[in-house]
Amino acid sequence: MDWGMTNRFSRIISPENGRCVMLAVDHGYFLGPTEKLEVPQRTIEPLLPYVDSIMLTRGVLRTSLPPISHVPIVLRVSGGTSIIGDDLSNETITTSIEDALRLNVSCLALSIFVGSKHEHQTLANLATLVDSGERYGIPILAVTAVGKEMVRDARYLGLACRIAGELGAHVVKTYYCENFEKVIEGCPVPVIIAGGKKLEKDIDVLELTFNAIKEGASGVDMGRNIWQSEHPIAMIKAVRSIVHENFSIKEAADLLVTEKKIGDRKTVVVNQKNI
Repeated sequence: MDWGMTNRFSRIISPENGRCVMLAVDHGYFLGPTEKLEVPQRTIEPLLPYVDSIMLTRGVLRTSLPPISHVPIVLRVSGGTSIIGDDLSNETITTSIEDALRLNVSCLALSIFVGSKHEHQTLANLATLVDSGERYGIPILAVTAVGKEMVRDARYLGLACRIAGELGAHVVKTYYCENFEKVIEGCPVPVIIAGGKKLEKDIDVLELTFNAIKEGASGVDMGRNIWQSEHPIAMIKAVRSIVHENFSIKEAADLLVTEKKIGDRKTVVVNQKNI
């Protein structure tokens, strides 16, 4: 990597421990006003002090993040479909490299749909984006998107991650699965895990994070399991404690309980002031 590429990459994956906590708030590009992300700024602002980077679209970046923010940006640059369309895999590159540079982003992200009807198209998108990123010194994050018909097992995810790495992605985002260490072993670049849909229990989020890190993940890119939580700040602090401080599941769970109580007390104080 050249200096600019290395500098940007170090903002995403910490050179000290090879880890990252990324906050995903790019869901609206195909889901629209997702629950608890209806007003992005309201959701994002309280969480910014606890994230290493944030993944979002240029529209939300321009309208919901203050320009004085120093949080590194991972810019979602693929799209062109919606949840009510025929095929979510029919994506294209939606943001130019010039606009990404104007926005001073640290990384570009797009989805690939291995095994889908539009597999070739999305893999070609990745190759094109990697060329642009190399030209201007911006690392590329490939998201191994999974359709309803795809099995989230080590064989499939390992295939998708390896292809992303072979095409030049600098980091890959994928799902955690059984035998996840095989996915890590077969991918030549760092892998971070997606949180996916909101999990039923808080402990499930902590277990997911702990197991992924234990088996070789370089971090997490979580969205709904953070900001759809009843205590989002407490949750992201607990997740961060596992990623960056090597907390056990129990230690992180204890921290979560403590932080929930702190948050509840602050809410009571605010409510009393408003009476």
